[in-house]
Amino acid sequence: MSIKDRKIVMTKTERTQKILEELERLYPNVKSMLNFTTPFELLVATILSAQSTDKQVNRITGSLFKKYNTPENFAALEPGQLEEMIKGCGLFRNKSKNIIAASRVLLEKYGGEVPQDLECLMELPGVGRKTANVVLSNAFGKNAIAVDTHVLRVANRLGLADNPTPLGTELQLQEAIPPELWSKAHHWLINHGRKVCSARKPDCLSCTLYQWCRNAQEEGAFAWNNSKTKL
Repeated sequence: MSIKDRKIVMTKTERTQKILEELERLYPNVKSMLNFTTPFELLVATILSAQSTDKQVNRITGSLFKKYNTPENFAALEPGQLEEMIKGCGLFRNKSKNIIAASRVLLEKYGGEVPQDLECLMELPGVGRKTANVVLSNAFGKNAIAVDTHVLRVANRLGLADNPTPLGTELQLQEAIPPELWSKAHHWLINHGRKVCSARKPDCLSCTLYQWCRNAQEEGAFAWNNSKTKL
């Protein structure tokens, strides 16, 4: 009997530890794929990344940040001006308005500095919990788990979480994972979602997490289309 034909019996804590160790082995030296040099640039890039790829955002910010890279720069723009420069991103009209509005709030309330507080970040136009956590983690080195579609899907499939919502998944991941690994785990799960555990055709047979994966153990490698975890 091969290892992929038998179920591994262990506690949830033991299984979580094995998963984290393997993810770290698979994806060492992880970091944000968005290009930035300041917390403000990362804030703008992360707002732009909604419904857009990191590669697409980097292409746009590569030229954008050469001209505009401070709250003062963006606050002086009109939405139509910024739209022309970011139209390669999805929802570019709303993003243009939000980036300009957020820049003005930063100048009015925070002296042009990006706040290092979750609630303060979430008060900025266009900034939700995921974006705020990305900034806290990658710009300021704080312990945070940003839950995007990859993290939501992979965490629930593996059994690190059991919740269909980003917030619920984030809170469960915070309980399951040591705080000092939150930021790394965010990147590990994203990378695994992109490279192995894709939404439609997860490559279960080559996945080295198979023996600890809750869904794989419960439903088998060929039962994903009928999986109870629709993520």
